Amino acid sequence: MVLACVCPWDGQLSMVSWTKVPDKNPIAVFSPEFGVSVPYTYRERIDFLRTTPMDGSIALKNVTHQDIGLYHCSVQTFPQGPWTKDFQVEDLDEPPEDNNNTEPPPPEEVTVDSEVVAEESSNLTISCKHPHNGTIYQVILEKMPHGRPWVIIGICKKVEGGLVGEDYSERGRVNCADSLDLSLHLTDVASGDDGLYRCTFNTDVGVQTTVVQLRTAPPGGFSLSLYMLYVYIGAGAAGLVLFISFLILALRLRKKKRREEYRVKLHPTQRQKWRQWQRQ
Repeated sequence: MVLACVCPWDGQLSMVSWTKVPDKNPIAVFSPEFGVSVPYTYRERIDFLRTTPMDGSIALKNVTHQDIGLYHCSVQTFPQGPWTKDFQVEDLDEPPEDNNNTEPPPPEEVTVDSEVVAEESSNLTISCKHPHNGTIYQVILEKMPHGRPWVIIGICKKVEGGLVGEDYSERGRVNCADSLDLSLHLTDVASGDDGLYRCTFNTDVGVQTTVVQLRTAPPGGFSLSLYMLYVYIGAGAAGLVLFISFLILALRLRKKKRREEYRVKLHPTQRQKWRQWQRQ
C-alpha cells in the first residue's frame, strides 16, 4: 500500500512525520539530515519512497485489517512552513459507503500528561523538557486545535554541532535552547490558544512524547484551583478554632477537677476557710 504525500510547492524539506489515529506517537519520521526513524512494530514494513526532494510518501508492506484507519502526513518545509494531508484507508472487501452518508473519522484519543489553565490577556510559556534518558537530536512542538489534526508550530534540532530553531507558530514565539529545551511563549493569551500541545522527542533510544492541555479562562473569572485553595484555607481555619475550643474546655475541666480533689484533702477546720476564700 502506497500513501502518496508530495508537497506541491518548491522549497527545502526539513522533516516528514506520519501518524495513525488513534496512536499519538509517529509511525514514521524522515529527516534529510538525520535519516529515518520508525518504531519497532513498523520497522520492517514502512519505507519512504523519496522520488522527489519534496516527496514524503511511504509504502506499507504486508497490509492487514489492523492497518485500516486514518493516516496523517505532516511535511515540514522551508521557507513556507508545514503542509499536511490525511488518508482514510478502508477495507476493499466491504461495499463502498454512500458519500452522502459518510461520517467523519473518530477523534484521536490522546493521553494528557499535564494541564495548564491561563487567564485571557495574560502571558504564558509552554515548555518541552525531556524527562527521560537518552541523547536528543530533535524536538517537535505540535498543536491540536479542537476537532482538527496536529499542526507543527516549532522545531529545535542539532545540525553539524550547531543549533537550529524553526518557528512556524502564528501565535507566540518559539525559543530553542542549547539543551534542546523548546518553549512557546504566548503573549496576550486568547481563547483560540486553548487545545492540546504535543512535544515529540527524537532520541537515540526512540521517539517519546508528552502532551500538555491548555485551557483559557476569562480574566477575573471563576478559577477552580483558587476556589479549592479558599476551601482548604477555610477548612484549616475552622479545624484550628475547633481544636483550640476543645483544648480550653479540657483545661477548664481539669482545673475544676483538681480543685475538687484539693477540697476533699483539706482538714474540716480548713474547709471553712476554703469556702470563705472562694466566696471572696
